Amino acid sequence: MDKVFKALADQTRRYLLDRLHEHNGQTLGELCRRLEMTRQSATQHLAVLEAANLVSTVRRGREKLHYLNPVPLNEIQERWIDKFERPRLRALSLVKRQAEEAMADKPAFVYVIYIESTPEKVWHALTDADLTAAYWGHSNVSDWQVGSPWEHRRTDGSGTADVVGTVVESSPPTRLVTTWAAPDADAAAEPSRVTFDIQPHGDIVRLTVTHENLADEAERTAAAGGWAAVLSNLKSLLETGSPLPQRPWLIPQ
Repeated sequence: MDKVFKALADQTRRYLLDRLHEHNGQTLGELCRRLEMTRQSATQHLAVLEAANLVSTVRRGREKLHYLNPVPLNEIQERWIDKFERPRLRALSLVKRQAEEAMADKPAFVYVIYIESTPEKVWHALTDADLTAAYWGHSNVSDWQVGSPWEHRRTDGSGTADVVGTVVESSPPTRLVTTWAAPDADAAAEPSRVTFDIQPHGDIVRLTVTHENLADEAERTAAAGGWAAVLSNLKSLLETGSPLPQRPWLIPQ
């Protein structure tokens, strides 16, 4: 938390977070065009934000995209703000978010989690049908080759897929990109897109999940809660050998 407050104490870093809030997933060059400073100075500020887990980065080809990670800010709000002014501030926040979202591009959600594991094990857990069934409640089924279909199938024996899509990128064990859509979705509608970036750091792995092109704020909120539950279950499985004792997505919000 000290790193978060230190990062937020600087006006330039707060400005960078504001720019990412307006348009998530910007390159260093795009951010620098909004600032009167050198790329080196901007890089130093972004490094402080990344160390505080306020910004996460995702590589897409030769580009490095920067995303706002709202989790530490949410923790500050819950600890220092919500308990004092929860009802009024939540209502005002909802009005503000809906007004801003109406003027913005389709929302995206980025979630970062650290797991004591290896990239190979994390990749296997994301793509193995039996393992996904153990911590996700659905089996992810595909050959995971670029251009191949994939399905998010129920584990009740019905073979029903609740999500379908296509493998866009597949670079074991560091990067997987898939499209996501309901089986009965309009073929003309653009599906959402999920990117898994797996980066090793010593004995741990940083897994960044980016869910883009969500339809609206309600879908973004649902994605935020869903990914938090699923990835917590994945972390438990890889670190202890067992998923959490209760399915976290069934806990009332």
